[in-house]
Amino acid sequence: MNAHPQFSEDSASADQASPQVPPPPRLLRLPEVIDRVGLRRSAIYQRMSEGRFPKSRSLGPKCTVWVEEEIDAWIRSIADKPHRDAR
Repeated sequence: MNAHPQFSEDSASADQASPQVPPPPRLLRLPEVIDRVGLRRSAIYQRMSEGRFPKSRSLGPKCTVWVEEEIDAWIRSIADKPHRDAR
């Protein structure tokens, strides 16, 4: 019995031929943004207008989305800030 798994030449060459491509950017709707950042709708739009939150994109008259990476970067920027003393 062979202890090493056997791969066909097709699967091995396919792995080498296709470089790792990053996934395409995801777009998030408002309910998912709210869940991720823990802010209410009004706070999100207030901070957007002040330039303190990523801008949304319009996909149509009633469809607004945010780019996932921009939301993730915003979360990281908040997490990287030092804690404020509770005094």
